[in-house]
Amino acid sequence: MATKYETVIGLEIHAELSTDSKLFCNCKTTFGAEANTQTCPICLGLPGVLPVLNKRALEFAIRAALAMNCKIAEFSKFDRKNYFYPDLPKGYQISQYGLPLSYGGYFEYEFDGEIKRCGITRVHLEEDAGKLVHEGVSDNPNTSHVDFNRSCVPLIEIVGEPDLRSPAEAVAFWRAVKEVLEYLGVSDCNMEEGSYRCDANISLRPVGSEKYGTRTELKNQNSFRNVQAALEFEEKRQAKILNEGSKVIQETRLFDLEKGVTRSMRHKEEAHDYRYFPEPDLVPLEVDERWVEEIRSTLPELPMYRRRRFVKEYQIPEYDAVFLTATRQMADYYEECVKLSNDPKTCSNWIMVELSSLLNNAGQRLEECQVTPKYLSDMLKMIKSGAISGKIGKTVLEEMFVSGKTPQQVIQEKGLVQISDESEIENIIEQVIAANPDPVREYREGKKKAIGFLVGQVMKLSKGKANPQLVNKILQEKLGG
Repeated sequence: MATKYETVIGLEIHAELSTDSKLFCNCKTTFGAEANTQTCPICLGLPGVLPVLNKRALEFAIRAALAMNCKIAEFSKFDRKNYFYPDLPKGYQISQYGLPLSYGGYFEYEFDGEIKRCGITRVHLEEDAGKLVHEGVSDNPNTSHVDFNRSCVPLIEIVGEPDLRSPAEAVAFWRAVKEVLEYLGVSDCNMEEGSYRCDANISLRPVGSEKYGTRTELKNQNSFRNVQAALEFEEKRQAKILNEGSKVIQETRLFDLEKGVTRSMRHKEEAHDYRYFPEPDLVPLEVDERWVEEIRSTLPELPMYRRRRFVKEYQIPEYDAVFLTATRQMADYYEECVKLSNDPKTCSNWIMVELSSLLNNAGQRLEECQVTPKYLSDMLKMIKSGAISGKIGKTVLEEMFVSGKTPQQVIQEKGLVQISDESEIENIIEQVIAANPDPVREYREGKKKAIGFLVGQVMKLSKGKANPQLVNKILQEKLGG
């Protein structure tokens, strides 16, 4: 198939915006609230109500569009997208069609070690629908309820061009967009809560052909693994149809996770099926160019470019850079530590291993961590100066993590200052040599690995406080090494 057909994929990405209130009313957007407790006449579409646009949602949409290198339209409008479904209380969705908020952009992402580019047709605002809750009870195993809490929650739709050429590349693109939206702070992109999902369009065409094949759409995907599996199945299914001389039907299909197959849901609708027309209750948008430039000036350095800068500027491995730029908070934390300690690789090691382990075990986010970049960098300076050992540093970090105390306070309160007095270390070593004649004999007979055991005994006797470098130096002198 790889030599006969070319795969063509385009994604339509939906992301709920992280605003406190809904798109056209003051209702809260808190996830997990009791069903139908975050509703009002406006988001329920009752007769006579008038929606009012949430300015914060508009700002977030502009931020996302600018990050996708889109042009912001000076004049845009809202439209009614008409269709009937139980979770759509008004019988239409307020969206943008004819004159969207932004258009003509592109997005760069990494795939197979290369920087790739996918065109962005548009980024526009729309409201989310409600949610159907299916459950079984003893007297009626097929009960469904409608929860309108999600109705009118602000969404952006990012419509990508059909520039993706494999399921794996589509997932790489989708992941990269998620990372950027999180960096921008416009969406939490929580896939388990349904705030980040996509519709995937896929078609095949003969290699070398300019004409697109007939596409199918995979609706409402909210898992990277599932969307890749669904697209891979569609590749094979469509190739089989074409090889048999049949035609692919344009339709919407759903992915059956258990069986790993897609199933027909309905024939694909076209724009005219939705009977779009201008939303009469909302005035057109005229976005001031100065405001757009103000928003542009607040955009952070995006993760792919920050990752590459970390490798070049801090001389750390790419693996470290990928880990440290996974979230904006982690990248900011790391850079602040480097600024304070001037030791990029040591900062990277301690953040990636020790601090991340503490965070994971506690189920904590970095934003909640009591170990500030200054606390961590101060502790690393103490290790570098020999005031404490690396082993003691781990103890200090654990205590700072729990108590929020400075490293100086922890070291003083627990008496953890490293022993660097040679006479004191020599005294401890003499005790260890006297108590361990067999390892001493083995070392002197040429089994040099025996010194590791003796060093461990010195550290144990000193409760981890002895300076490791001095221990090795004096021990070798005592043993005649």
